[in-house]
Amino acid sequence: MNLNLSLIFAAYFLGSIPFGLLITRAVKGVDIRTLGSGNIGASNVSRVCGRFWGRLTLLLDAAKGAGPTVFVLWGPQPDLAGAVGLAAVLGHCWSLFLRFKGGKGVATSAGVMGVIAPWVTVIAVASWLVSYRLRQQSSLASLVSSAVLLGGLVFFEPAQIALGLAIVAIIVLRHRENIVRLKEGKEHRSGL
Repeated sequence: MNLNLSLIFAAYFLGSIPFGLLITRAVKGVDIRTLGSGNIGASNVSRVCGRFWGRLTLLLDAAKGAGPTVFVLWGPQPDLAGAVGLAAVLGHCWSLFLRFKGGKGVATSAGVMGVIAPWVTVIAVASWLVSYRLRQQSSLASLVSSAVLLGGLVFFEPAQIALGLAIVAIIVLRHRENIVRLKEGKEHRSGL
């Protein structure tokens, strides 16, 4: 296997680590997939285990996107950073360890984009915080920040638009049930 494929597979493997599941098993002895929203991400971990554990999940999920992206960007294949970052997001959303099921990819995507387009990501994260503060709905905040990310890339980092489109498409796809509930006014609030 050549170096490029090895780096992409390693990023997918790292992205597949289900930190939310591991944390809830360690803290409460439960399977997060059977509680709350059933998602393995930070919002559901917060509901089940408390804010500290949700925030730790958020940081770990972001780190598994940022880590391989930084490694490749500053190391052996800088032109492969986008592909490696995308592989980490795909691993989180379709985990090797969870029979190709997983999370929604927001924190892992933020980690990747924070390395590749830091200022645009800061703006997107700020929009997430404002939206979340106003509505207390992580799903809505994630969709708003995805749109802001894409808009920011168009204006400030046009070379990264293809990666941004791929990441936003994954986030929207993973939030399709949330989008239906948002339209119906039935989406629950979260406690990050």
